[in-house]
This record gives sequence, structure tokens and C-alpha cells, in this order.
Amino acid sequence: MSEAHVLVIEDEESYRDSLVFLLGREGFRVTTAADGRAGLDAYARDGADIVLLDLMLPEMPGTEVFRRLREHSDVPVIMVTARGDEVDRIIGLELGADDYVTKPYSGRELVARIRNVLKRASGAGAGPAADAAESLRLSVAGLVLDPERLSLARGDEVQHLPPKEFQLLHLLARNAGRVLPRQVIIERVWGADYFGDTKTLDVHIKRIRARVEQDPANPVHIRTVRGVGYTFEP
Repeated sequence: MSEAHVLVIEDEESYRDSLVFLLGREGFRVTTAADGRAGLDAYARDGADIVLLDLMLPEMPGTEVFRRLREHSDVPVIMVTARGDEVDRIIGLELGADDYVTKPYSGRELVARIRNVLKRASGAGAGPAADAAESLRLSVAGLVLDPERLSLARGDEVQHLPPKEFQLLHLLARNAGRVLPRQVIIERVWGADYFGDTKTLDVHIKRIRARVEQDPANPVHIRTVRGVGYTFEP
């Protein structure tokens, strides 16, 4: 991951300075912004391979910065906040962030998370058989999943999904009728070396149920198998 470009959107100068030193020492190229608008301008100007986005920014909150980034880009985003509340973690994950860390964090953990997210975004570690399976256009239960467009179609209605949501739905759908254990799903979608919050999977399941189920509170396709994992019922 040498020379990967990290955009740090962080209003606390002490954190910005320490991240420039830490990430630069690890071989990353670092751009910083002290607020959300400056961060969006920096991304529009120079792009980035990954964004470290503070949730609690002045004027424009991190949630709004994230939404605006997602209007034009699928760049990986790690949410950062000084609060450790469950609600903050859920907000970050429901928005579609790739990972989430809470201040104070260790430099070693943060670098590991950045490398893991970049690896997952690049598709590193997937074998040829997995690549071939995940590239197939899939029709099941009246749904058509197109990996090239990351799209979900039902009749004339077409939705474009965030990458992780699409990967999760495609994995479940192409294994229709099989129960997939939680750990297997996490390893296939987030990578074998993922060590973030396991609630990420549940949040993504909730989001894709809202896309494919007539009544997400009483799902008929994406079913929970208590104590094991999830299954897609065609």
C-alpha cells in the first residue's frame, strides 16, 4: 500500500499533525483539511485512495461530508469520532462507511485498519474462482444483480448499491437456500483480516432488506438463522 493517498478531514490540529507524521512514516501520501468544506474541495481537487473523516466537524458535520462524497465517489471512508457511543457507531455504519474508529486510537491499529480497507477495496486476496463467481450477472426471486454496474433491478426499477451492500447481497443470492455463517460472510465481504465491529454485518443486512423486501420487518428473502448467520430464500 506504499504511496496510497490518504485524505484526513479532521478539525483538531494535534490529531492532524500526528497523522501526517504517522502515515507519512508508513509510506502514505497525506493531505489534510480542517473542516468539511475544505475536505470536499481537497477531494475534488486531488482525489484520494481513502478518507479518514471525523464525524464531529464544525459547521458541516461528518455525516453530511460523507453524503456529499458518496454523490460522486465510492472512495473508502473510515469514520473517526471522539465519542464511543453506540449511536455514533451505528450512524457511521448505516451511512455506509467502510470502518469506524474511536479516539483515542493507537497508531498501529489505525494503520492496520487503513491497510485492511484499502486491501478490501482493491479486491486483494480473492481467488480466481471467487472472482469469476462474483462477476456473474445473477437473476433470483425476481431480482437481477449486475456486478459491473453494482445494480439491483426488479422489473423496471433499478437501484445502484454501495459496493459492500452489493457484495453482501450478491454473496447471499448466489448461495440461495444455503445458510452462510456470520464469520464466512464477514471473511468473504470484508476480508479474512477484518477486525472491526461485527455490527457492520447486521447494519448492512438491514439496509439491503430495505431494498429487496416488501416488509423489511418481516423478511421473506433474507432470513436470519439465529446463532448461525443468514440465508437467502428465493
